[in-house]
Amino acid sequence: MPLIEPRAIPNVITLGRVMLAPVIFGLLFVDAFAPRLLAFILFLAAAFSDLWDGYLARKHGWISDFGKLMDPLADKLLIVATFIPFYVISHSPGPASQFPYWGRLPVWVLVVIFGRELLVTIVRQLAARRGRVIPAGKEGKLKAVFQNIFCGAAIFWYALQSAAVAGGWTGTFWELWQTWLHGPVVIISLVIALALTLYSMLIYLVSWWRPGQGLA
Repeated sequence: MPLIEPRAIPNVITLGRVMLAPVIFGLLFVDAFAPRLLAFILFLAAAFSDLWDGYLARKHGWISDFGKLMDPLADKLLIVATFIPFYVISHSPGPASQFPYWGRLPVWVLVVIFGRELLVTIVRQLAARRGRVIPAGKEGKLKAVFQNIFCGAAIFWYALQSAAVAGGWTGTFWELWQTWLHGPVVIISLVIALALTLYSMLIYLVSWWRPGQGLA
């Protein structure tokens, strides 16, 4: 007899993602290459597990009320576990703490990211009281993809910055890597994620006010 019932596998994966969030949060505050590299690996595992548990639940009909509750919670915990450290670290002294191009991460970025999640949660609760279910749509899913790209790239950015300080990295290749390769990926993915965050929030509000419209 299996230790875990097959239909419980998506929920177990979701719980694993919930438990990874505080670990990633703590590792990011350790200014060293190895802990931040581990945070990067764990974040990738958490991000891909989100796709995996959703795929299994839909393919085999293993959707449960527990999963409907915990899956969005796990996603929000990962956002908190990454964006708050990004903000705190970017406001710490030293050039290695700065974000590429932006320097310090502006507080309005956190307001947009967290505000959207809070507003969507409130809208969903209000809709549920009226007997309506507002599922995630393509805009919201695309927003999550670019958020994950940004978070993964930013975690790896800080891992490399820690290694550069410890190892005294200099030279043309390192400068080109920061300026023309890694830095643009971090910033462009963040800008796209922010745009999709605002757009998907607008779609949510329109869908709530006008039942029957597309959802995000």
